[in-house]
Amino acid sequence: MSNQPDQLPQTDAEWREQLAPQEYNILREAGTEPAGSSSLLTVDDDGVFRCAGCGKVLFTTDEKFKSGTGWPSFYDPADNDAVETKPDHSLGRTRTEVVCSECGGHLGHVFDDGPEPTGKRYCINGAALDFEES
Repeated sequence: MSNQPDQLPQTDAEWREQLAPQEYNILREAGTEPAGSSSLLTVDDDGVFRCAGCGKVLFTTDEKFKSGTGWPSFYDPADNDAVETKPDHSLGRTRTEVVCSECGGHLGHVFDDGPEPTGKRYCINGAALDFEES
């Protein structure tokens, strides 16, 4: 999907109409896809990963790495304004949720066990992303 910010769905019904069921579950209900299920795990061609909800560029293949976790992983977003983070107290523990800075869609979580130069591991649901080869 490639929405312009002024064309983003405003209601839950509009989001449901615009997104595939798995995209809706992840982006709007903070769901998680099964580990190892994303076709984006093996993507290593040059390109960008866009938010499946609004089309904003979130990550690039330059920052992608194989984490072995079962989800596409990145050590840094495409730019400082691509994503936002917030505390997530679900599952009886505190984690750091990653959301799209444009549409607020849930993407995944970030952890402090990634590679240099950042030491971060942005563990992102592939269904929340669209890959665009460059």
